[in-house]
Amino acid sequence: MSTIVITGASSGLGAEMARQFAARGYDLGLCARRVDRLDALRAELLAAHPGIVVHTAALDVTDDAAVQTVFEKFRAEFGTLDRVVVNAGIGHGAALGTGGHAANRRTALTNFVGALSQSEHALAVFRAQRRGHLVLISSFSAVRGMRRSMTTYAASKAGVAALAEGLRSEQIPGVDISLICPGYIRSEMTEAQADRAKFMVDTETGVRAMVRAIEARKTVAYVPAWPWVPLSVAMKVLPLSIVRKLT
Repeated sequence: MSTIVITGASSGLGAEMARQFAARGYDLGLCARRVDRLDALRAELLAAHPGIVVHTAALDVTDDAAVQTVFEKFRAEFGTLDRVVVNAGIGHGAALGTGGHAANRRTALTNFVGALSQSEHALAVFRAQRRGHLVLISSFSAVRGMRRSMTTYAASKAGVAALAEGLRSEQIPGVDISLICPGYIRSEMTEAQADRAKFMVDTETGVRAMVRAIEARKTVAYVPAWPWVPLSVAMKVLPLSIVRKLT
């Protein structure tokens, strides 16, 4: 395996995954809406690892035709796509019925419909190749329904988790499916929570746990393992009255 496509690679977890996979010698296809940041990241990676190849492309994952075009572009440039990391996502939102419908809708379209589109076009390539590794980045919040501004975000990530499980159940020949559920990892998306969220880890540490799980082709991974693995078990059985106090 030598070629990885990462969506949402212009910042946060996506950019750090690119750095850590580049250090492991992978060729990378990086895409996101903010092309200036992608270009800066590409220059950084090539300076640090001159033996790899890095291609970039502008991409809004809510544009299905663009997703297909970009994935086909990367396949043509590399000759193959070995792994696609469905990472692009946003965390905007408001309590339903309070005037935040536009933000909630953008989050649902980006996080779930966008993931569906990326999975569709990645798997078209993998089925033709008869091999590949699809990695879907969900969230610990997918375990249970969340309240207020987190409701739509958690629901969208739960949709991603169900998508991954359905694809695993299909047992597509030669294709592995991994679901990665990060806990609190510092990034642009979590910056507002950084000072009050318990168990927040820095970006490099959190992404290192993600990359290890991806490289191991884990079926489902809560990362970092502590405390998110035991919490994931507890959250599934706790009554909603207690979950409400924890979220």
